[in-house]
Amino acid sequence: MLFHHRNQEEIKQERDQRLLNLIYETKASWDHAKETERAVYEANASTELHYRSRLQEQKYLYLYRIARKFKVHGELNQSVIDR
Repeated sequence: MLFHHRNQEEIKQERDQRLLNLIYETKASWDHAKETERAVYEANASTELHYRSRLQEQKYLYLYRIARKFKVHGELNQSVIDR
């Protein structure tokens, strides 16, 4: 069919899954930025790494707020359980 309309539930599930994937990728990027900042901190690097780490943190928190707004629930992340 040329103009097949998708079910609203399918669209919601796809949106939720994409949001979760983006959150997981951003969290991994943020963790990597924190580790890099810690490693380079001992070498007296510029504050650029600190700002990159903060940017990744803000992206993650923004996506997290959106997920809460849409009531999206994902898998438990090991880094969250460790805290």
